[in-house]
Amino acid sequence: MSKTRIPQIQALRALAASLVLVFHAKFVSGGFIGVDIFYVISGFLITGLLLSELRFTEKINFGKFYARRAKRLLPSSLIVVVVTGTTSWLLLPSSMRRSLGRDFIAASTYVSNFLFALWQNDYQNLNSTPSPFIHYWSLAVEEQFYLFWPIILLLLYKIGQRKALFFGILVITVLSFVTSILLTDFHPIWSFYILPTRAWELGTGALLVFLPARAKINRIVLWASFLVVAYATLKFNETTKFPGYAAALPVVATALLVAGHANWPTRVNSLAKSRPVQWLGEISYPLYLWHWPVLVIPSLVIGRSLTAVEKVLALVLILLLSELTHKFIEEPLRHRKWHPRRTLQNATMVTALCVLVGIGIYSSYDNSLSVSGVGKFSIDQVRIKPINDIDGCHVHRGITKSPKCEYGDPYGRKTIVLYGDSHAAQWLPALDIIGKKNHIKVVSLTKSACSATELILPLSSQYSVTDCQRFRDNSIRRISALKPTAVITSSYQLFASADGNTEGKLWWQRGESKLLKRIKALTQFPVYLTDTPRPQIDIPDCLSKGDLGLCDSSIPIDATTPPGFLTINPTPWLCSAKCPAIVEKLVAYRDQSHISVAMSEHLAPRLEGALRAHGII
Repeated sequence: MSKTRIPQIQALRALAASLVLVFHAKFVSGGFIGVDIFYVISGFLITGLLLSELRFTEKINFGKFYARRAKRLLPSSLIVVVVTGTTSWLLLPSSMRRSLGRDFIAASTYVSNFLFALWQNDYQNLNSTPSPFIHYWSLAVEEQFYLFWPIILLLLYKIGQRKALFFGILVITVLSFVTSILLTDFHPIWSFYILPTRAWELGTGALLVFLPARAKINRIVLWASFLVVAYATLKFNETTKFPGYAAALPVVATALLVAGHANWPTRVNSLAKSRPVQWLGEISYPLYLWHWPVLVIPSLVIGRSLTAVEKVLALVLILLLSELTHKFIEEPLRHRKWHPRRTLQNATMVTALCVLVGIGIYSSYDNSLSVSGVGKFSIDQVRIKPINDIDGCHVHRGITKSPKCEYGDPYGRKTIVLYGDSHAAQWLPALDIIGKKNHIKVVSLTKSACSATELILPLSSQYSVTDCQRFRDNSIRRISALKPTAVITSSYQLFASADGNTEGKLWWQRGESKLLKRIKALTQFPVYLTDTPRPQIDIPDCLSKGDLGLCDSSIPIDATTPPGFLTINPTPWLCSAKCPAIVEKLVAYRDQSHISVAMSEHLAPRLEGALRAHGII
């Protein structure tokens, strides 16, 4: 394969980097497919180079291959890691340094994809304090691919040369695609991040190398491929089950565009070959590296999303840093005539130094939190989860039945069931106190992201429609067998329907009515504990910045419930004229969603009073 760069592929690189950039800037919902475009291109180019070497020498010089990859990728990558880590260490709260140092090490060693999956960092649903290094997951996938791919190709070539290569790559691609589909349903975070479920995208690009030189792609097909990429960019979003079947759209479209690069429509071709587009293609790698930290660190520092003007300024900075990195780091070092052994030794040494820096960042963690006029807190203590989340009673994806999960007085004369998602689980500390005091058994039936309200929620890494409904059905059967005095339900309240069509509040109330219908014959007191106010920022992180006013921005939730429920509204317990982060000298929330355990325990007398008012106690 010629080393001459193909302008159309450079244009696809520019497109891929730009899509990821506008996705993270929140201008389009499906721009994460830029990563998939990159994978197809990488599979095509790397496989072409390796097959060319095999054809002429019947072997692969592994030292030279890995050295070329190291010179091409590591300098820019590690520079951005160091600058991002140092800047974050200087500007972000010391309470974030443990995760910052951990992620720094993961990014430096190209294992971040597995570790982010293990740590449940959801790339499609970035939380209030996303890692400045989360975009390194895709680079880790590529590096792992580069590590194993030449070995696999050489083995296949020894078995049966070109024919064995084709069928071997085809089998790997198909198996990876099937694994991706299955795991996307079973555990979407792992499916999103790991090489075995992404290899088919690289393999699709690799298979293009075997197309006959005379093969041509019809221009109608090419136009359709561009439209498919546009469709996925605009229509895919955080609820799209990805990668799985959905990823086949951008992957196949990109493969067709690569295969038909010599036959692109004239107007598209002219645009692709234009200097701005080619320049974006040239800087696409450092552009990808810089875009996320430049967007996310300022947002974390100021405690809010960037405005449109701020995003434009960030874009200018990203382009400037990308050009400087390309000109002074990427290009000079990739052409440096080092012996492969020296290149790999240097790469190992610099990576080891980065690991030491990451350890230093991790070690500088400070979990103390001082609030003027209130006192000093331990952030670790504020963030602690309720006992049912620690002992396994608050179940997660893949589990559809709660264990025994008895709290309060296990020999109590009455039984109260707590039923719902994590916003129900946050009340267990209060109910545990109430149960012990009043000799009431409290049974916890809660599941992450699975609302007790009977409706289909938007998909997420923790939510599966089938998984959640099975949990509901099992919980209703358990409630029927328990015959509790009261069933207290609560859920994270959404007013946005999963289908995007039904009016939000009406959609939610229909689900509440279905829930009431299922439980009203099973208990004397069906109680709906309405949702707590919604913080607009991670409260412990916000407080650690010292700006209390910024943290007092939680929004109360509409407490409307259908007739038949006994409604308890906790909002007045947490809000007055505003909903502050500190309530009666306690940090009210442990994150950007849930009340803290200390607050739940503190509100036990008020919840007990509400239950007494309804005649339950």
